[in-house]
Amino acid sequence: MSEIAIICGTNRNDSISMEVSLIYQSLLEELGQQTQIIDLKELPVDFAFSALYENSGKNEAFNKYREIMVRLKKFVFVVPEYNGSFPGVLKTFIDGLKFPSSFTDKKCALVGVSSGVQGAGLALSHLTDIFNYCGMNVLALKPKLSQIDKHLKEGEITNSLYNQLLKDQVRKLIVF
Repeated sequence: MSEIAIICGTNRNDSISMEVSLIYQSLLEELGQQTQIIDLKELPVDFAFSALYENSGKNEAFNKYREIMVRLKKFVFVVPEYNGSFPGVLKTFIDGLKFPSSFTDKKCALVGVSSGVQGAGLALSHLTDIFNYCGMNVLALKPKLSQIDKHLKEGEITNSLYNQLLKDQVRKLIVF
């Protein structure tokens, strides 16, 4: 099995998205899958200015992420809902990657996380459109973990449906 990267889609400190990313990582590893987490909180502070457009490839600290995304073939994006879509840092991260080699003919799964009732459904839709444009195949099962703050206790999801959806998605992603 090839390694799967889990991208925590926010740079917020102590985020619920990171807790969900760690849960997802453990689900994959329970099935023998190699993983790594890309935490957008660890991106270079100035990467939006020093690693994009005319500066593409010039920021060595950001280049390690570019290399990971080119090398790997499967990804999981844990996507929090911010203002009805996904965080700007995630879009900026995507914009800084090598195009099209970071995306074309690769595969990803999306997990929505929100404190509201929609579970980041619109955010996942926006991100799916972007990945489809870039040539990446998006797994159809997209768990939307709404009101996640009510269903997360001490690093564990307490909602049995959410747990089942994540386990189902993990199994589908491995064979995707």
